[in-house]
Amino acid sequence: MKPRLGLIAGSGRLPLLALDAARSRGYDVLVAAIKEETFPEIEKHGASVVLWTSLGEFSKVIGTFQREGVREAVIVGQVKHRQIFSSIRPDWKLAKLAPTIPVRQADSMIGGVNRFLEREGITLLNSTALLEPLLARAGVLTRRSPTDQEQTNITYGWALAKHLARIDVGQTVVVANATCVAVEAMDGTDATILRAGELMRGLCGESTALSCALTVVKVAKSHQEMRFDVPVIGLQTIETMRSAGATCLALDAGRCLVLDGEAVINAANEAGITIVVDEILHRGFKKKE
Repeated sequence: MKPRLGLIAGSGRLPLLALDAARSRGYDVLVAAIKEETFPEIEKHGASVVLWTSLGEFSKVIGTFQREGVREAVIVGQVKHRQIFSSIRPDWKLAKLAPTIPVRQADSMIGGVNRFLEREGITLLNSTALLEPLLARAGVLTRRSPTDQEQTNITYGWALAKHLARIDVGQTVVVANATCVAVEAMDGTDATILRAGELMRGLCGESTALSCALTVVKVAKSHQEMRFDVPVIGLQTIETMRSAGATCLALDAGRCLVLDGEAVINAANEAGITIVVDEILHRGFKKKE
């Protein structure tokens, strides 16, 4: 009999990729798909059960997993912050869980959910265990290495982003001229980059002394919870950077997922964007051969 795995699916393509990976490893997968978030295509990826549920219907998910003999689960994909604040109508299990989560931040929420699942006999696994090939590897991934100005932006942005991530403000900062232009909040990475682009276009129209090129720094927290909310970039990130006038992207090695692999690198090269993955950020750069 195949081992059974519960997959709680948020938005985006990651749940689809995780489901495919789990099946390739021999799991019989039961999906709890969030109506407000999960792509409908999840039904075409071979899960034995797809349970459509709304945010807050925790007892429905737990009951199904328990009846189906699921003892391990993963949470994959995002749940938008606005959904967390506006869409949850808690059932009795979630209402029981709520007092254990004092603030609606990723760390607090995943900690509370994990403790609750464990009491119900279900172990929450790291989502990246199924997606390890997508984790960013250290190095300069593109043809072009960072310029001196981009390196200065990276150094400043890295320290700033790591500090903000520690207090769960966001995972992304956008920097120009060693100055913070935008910080990610509820709006998400793409909106933050576009917001920075609009700000810099206004500033550059008023001054010729500024470098208008933006550097995007996306990090994991020093204590990143790898079971939830792992940083992700993809082709859309590159397109958004191009639209905003961003020329450099810095990421965390082994702690940020890169969708579309080579397609992302090719798109960045075509747009003149350099992608740098940590471990080398403060030791000088070695271009990818």
